[in-house]
Amino acid sequence: MKISYIHGYDPRENIRLQDQASTLVELLHSDTSYPSGSSVLEAGCGVGAQTVTLARNSPNAFFTSFDISEDSITEARRKVSAVGFTSVQFQQGDIFNLHFRPETFDHIFVFFVLEHLSRPLDALRSLKVVLKPGGTITVIEGDHGSASFYPDSPSARKAIQCQVELQKRAGGNAMVGRELYPLLQQAGFRSIRVSPRMVYVDSSKPQFVEGFTKRTFSAMIEGVRES
Repeated sequence: MKISYIHGYDPRENIRLQDQASTLVELLHSDTSYPSGSSVLEAGCGVGAQTVTLARNSPNAFFTSFDISEDSITEARRKVSAVGFTSVQFQQGDIFNLHFRPETFDHIFVFFVLEHLSRPLDALRSLKVVLKPGGTITVIEGDHGSASFYPDSPSARKAIQCQVELQKRAGGNAMVGRELYPLLQQAGFRSIRVSPRMVYVDSSKPQFVEGFTKRTFSAMIEGVRES
């Protein structure tokens, strides 16, 4: 079985990514902003679910967002254009074969990208080449292996395990979040700060239950059926 991208590129996945972006925006972007005039590289932008928030939080920074999927780039460009942001340019590109000059960007943003890669360390090393001396990189990744449930739910645990297994079969790592510190260190980054953040889901937050959580679990189950 060969899987290039575990979640696929169909319209349903596009909707799920929007759910994820909107429900987690405060948790993940509360401290993400860049100084005026900064040049920022967004690696693996997908359909632009995070791009809109990045551009909104830093209206005077300049963004270059790339993804390996041409269809995703088309959707991301449409999404950013629809909200009127002009500070973002898009390119199709491969994280392992970047065509930017060394030391081009002041900052780099990476969101849920390393989990899909069989060589996350090489990806970070590739990105470091295009980062200016003294620049910063923000890497946000999940750790599905840390999920817990109360009351305990065998079905929910099975769904999580499906995600972990599918990611592994596809050559990725759904638990790469716990490896970020050593990966960044091995890639040559210094002054590394890890800030764990927890997503808590209960019935008082229907946007999580009906949106991100429900659709994510459904996507996992469908992936198992298809494999």
